[in-house]
Amino acid sequence: MHRRGFLVAGLAAALSGSRALAQMKMDGMSDMDSMPGMGGHAGHDMGAMGQGPAALPEGEALRELPLLANEAGRQGVFKARLAAEAATARFVADQDTPILAYNGMSPGPLIEAYEGDHVEITFANRIAGEPSTIHWHGMPVPADQDGNPMDPVAAGADRVYAFELPEGSAGSYWYHPHPHGRTAEQVYRGLAGAFVVKAKADPVPAEYGDTVLMFTDLRLAADGSMPDSTMADLMNGRVGDHVLVNGQKNPRLAVGTGAKRRLRLYNATNARFLRLAFANTAMTVIGSDGGLLEKPVAADEILLSPAERVELVVAFDRSGTATLTTLDYDRGWMGPGRPAEAGQMLLTVDVSDTPAEAMPPLPERLRQIAPLGAPTVSRRLVFTETMAMNATGMEMGFLINGKTFDMARVDIVAKAGETELWEIVNQADMDHPFHVHGTQFQVIERERGGKASKPAYLAWKDTVNVARGETVRLLIRQERPGPRMYHCHILEHEQLGMMGIVDVQV
Repeated sequence: MHRRGFLVAGLAAALSGSRALAQMKMDGMSDMDSMPGMGGHAGHDMGAMGQGPAALPEGEALRELPLLANEAGRQGVFKARLAAEAATARFVADQDTPILAYNGMSPGPLIEAYEGDHVEITFANRIAGEPSTIHWHGMPVPADQDGNPMDPVAAGADRVYAFELPEGSAGSYWYHPHPHGRTAEQVYRGLAGAFVVKAKADPVPAEYGDTVLMFTDLRLAADGSMPDSTMADLMNGRVGDHVLVNGQKNPRLAVGTGAKRRLRLYNATNARFLRLAFANTAMTVIGSDGGLLEKPVAADEILLSPAERVELVVAFDRSGTATLTTLDYDRGWMGPGRPAEAGQMLLTVDVSDTPAEAMPPLPERLRQIAPLGAPTVSRRLVFTETMAMNATGMEMGFLINGKTFDMARVDIVAKAGETELWEIVNQADMDHPFHVHGTQFQVIERERGGKASKPAYLAWKDTVNVARGETVRLLIRQERPGPRMYHCHILEHEQLGMMGIVDVQV
């Protein structure tokens, strides 16, 4: 039988009963409770609830994420405290939803600091009975400050993360937990926040503003709770019923005709791919994961895989309504219940007839990005999937070079300061967004169906989507020694084994 056919048929057979067991072949995961089967909308188990997903209120004014207060009181230092803790949110009227939150809010508070700052953040893990960490996603921090799975913070404990923000590090980063075997659940329950590193001299006009749009998704049961993940979630990654922007469903923003806005878009979902278009506007890409591009690039649509970010300048030159909507994207799906991705309105902008104040033009040149140059080492990472039945249920895994993650194993030994060529080969049945800790890389080529293509522009990236059947080639250089993770950023796939360790040595 064709391998794809085996996976789908095996999944359907395994789920013919009322429950199925997902067996993790990772430390501490072998005793995970059995999960509900797949059925109903988006692969969710709706039978016990007897109804579809709850309707959320829409059209409220877009709220900016509250800033995390800087307690340092002196220039060049950012000092603050973040607590991960149980909280409640009200997504539907008269119904409280238990969540996890940073400082009582989800998404967490926006952190803003500047290149050259010393950052010192005390993390308090107040999640009952669970270890956690804070991973500073994409940020150039030392290995022992990275919040990786080998460095857990026990429940009830505190830990100080301290690092410098080097010159040239301005960009759109974010923070989220990364504990071994609990990352996916802690993120979908609410733990994620944006971290913007500002440039001391920013070429983008200040008149455009600087607005973070953080995309998360949400699944609610009839009683307002968040249902546990299903077998479909483990296989495909958890996809919710609602895409939220800064915690809101389709909020509204009011601008005058002729206004230009700088928007930072974050895909902070566990597994949702966001192919986006902005109707009735002109959209220009000015930055990626690791900061500004060399020059602006006009775009009709963008694709954000999980964990990717993009900076846009959007020109609202026509009065009326401008909507940010999702388009269809087939990233591959195992089993029934593939969610309908197209047609979701994420943000509605009301463009009045009143002219906005005159806006300066966007510079033709934003900054210089030096190519990483010729590599001295080449590596090949191959993504595959496995699934098999045994006496107790279904055993599944997501593999890199035929191996599942082992915290005690070093997969790659690299040398600090040495440029390497990595080939990421996706032989699996769905797309996998690939993330590397500790540095930013440059994508130099994509190949699919025997046809190679160069990227449209040079950019610093820490996450790149690798479509099924595709090979992505990237240049990478780690500057700081210590162990670093690389993994699929569909968080359920990471937990099912699609992760490895690169040990960077001096």
